Amino acid sequence: MAGYEIFLQQMVNGITLGGIYALIALGYTMVYGIIELINFAHGDVFMLGAFIAMTLLTTLGLTNTLDGATLIVALLGVLIATGVLTGFVGVIIERVAYRPLRNAPRLAPLISAIGVSFILQNIVFVWMGPNNQRFPNILPNPTHDFGHVTVTTKEVLIVVLSVVLMISLQTFVQRTRLGKAMRATAQDREAASLMGIDVNQTIALTFFIGSLLAGAAGIVYGLYYNSIRFDLGYEAGLKAFTAAVLGGIGNIGGAMTGGFLIGIVYALATQYIPDGDAWANAVVFGILILVLVFRPQGLLGQRIAERA
Repeated sequence: MAGYEIFLQQMVNGITLGGIYALIALGYTMVYGIIELINFAHGDVFMLGAFIAMTLLTTLGLTNTLDGATLIVALLGVLIATGVLTGFVGVIIERVAYRPLRNAPRLAPLISAIGVSFILQNIVFVWMGPNNQRFPNILPNPTHDFGHVTVTTKEVLIVVLSVVLMISLQTFVQRTRLGKAMRATAQDREAASLMGIDVNQTIALTFFIGSLLAGAAGIVYGLYYNSIRFDLGYEAGLKAFTAAVLGGIGNIGGAMTGGFLIGIVYALATQYIPDGDAWANAVVFGILILVLVFRPQGLLGQRIAERA
């Protein structure tokens, strides 16, 4: 395989991986944008979504490759059910762990978020055990060869699903009444409340949508790797948070851009750096540090003056 073909193959791998990170990063950036909280439990909501989807598929007996209408119905059904369940988990987390601390010093909700993360991890640990679990491989996966560059149907479906969900979110936030309420709350909660916006409901909706997308990312991850584990939310969540910061946390387009960039950088570092698997994370975080040194607000973020 020629050098450029190896590069293109790694780009395909990176874009696929980046789609997963971007979906998770959207939840981080939405929550931070509206209440300036880094929701460290978000990666574990992603992990929970993967286990919920696996349980639904297994319970329904959908453990083998599907095709045609059966595949479409199964994917849509599991996507909706998992998204709604993880969305409600996000709402419960906000109501129980974050809302009572909304006016507390910033360290308090941060510690609460870390506590919720450990709670979710341990719930799944007790529920499913410490070992890797097989995620049902329901997607047919024929390959499409472009020279020596291989693109699988699974990779195409994952990227398309990720992009469609991200565009849908952007459209919702920019074009709908609820989206306008979310943007107004993000700009100034007190002013939004005075204008008749139910701030608590809007924040709960933000957590619901962010957690729904995390659940969708969990399904995508499971379909791609066909193996999940109770602690997968830690590393994936950390990279997704890095993607959100790199792109400009609080910016939906930035989260999308950062997710795909992190995926591509990770794939290329794994290929081209000696012992790349061991050094890929260091490269990713090194690039993040360099970007933030010269552009602290991230690639697409905007400088915002500190409130008095």
